[in-house]
Amino acid sequence: MNQIYTAGSVDVDAIALGIVKVFPTLNLFEQRLSLELYRLLSGGQPVARAVLAKRLQASPEIVDRILDGWPGVFSDSERRIVGYWGLAVPAAYRSPHQLKIDGQRLSAWCAWDTLFLPELLGKPAEVESRSPGGSAVKLIAAPNGIDHVEPEDAHVSFLMPDPEKVETDIVSTFCHFAHFFPSRPAGEAWAAQHPGTFILSVEEAHAVARRKNQAQYGEAMGWR
Repeated sequence: MNQIYTAGSVDVDAIALGIVKVFPTLNLFEQRLSLELYRLLSGGQPVARAVLAKRLQASPEIVDRILDGWPGVFSDSERRIVGYWGLAVPAAYRSPHQLKIDGQRLSAWCAWDTLFLPELLGKPAEVESRSPGGSAVKLIAAPNGIDHVEPEDAHVSFLMPDPEKVETDIVSTFCHFAHFFPSRPAGEAWAAQHPGTFILSVEEAHAVARRKNQAQYGEAMGWR
């Protein structure tokens, strides 16, 4: 049984910090770079590295060095960024997890991404996702809460990431295990077939998301 999750008890801090520690530790500039990249990607188009550098008033060489050292940064043939840490340009990544922000449809890598991204972007997201069984789950994820979950008993599957696997392929080793399900029983049935996964309520998963954001971006977002 997972040590940080048992029936009826969720250690939000342990889950969130367990996620943060598998990613690079970000200094203030890197936090700002990461957040600006998310904002640019939320426009739904590939992001030129030179544009990102200009927005940060930094040299392209510094931005390139940082991005090339991070896992989970996906670029097209022109080295424009098309996917980054949970968010992707729809044309570059087809996903069952979709979110709409300011009318722009975007792709998330997993269900849980749709819960932490709105706070980082400072905007609500209309989320529509399909479970592995094909059931639709819809909700509105705001920067500080969740609203209008359909079905009401929707839950989220989760897996603690492995540092070595994240370094090589975060999508297939972590993201492919985080899904919305229409009910807890549906999620538990799927989790029983996927060792290491466990089930959280949408509210619990959102609490983990906010704690993760605070631990990872607290300085840049004024939380420290």
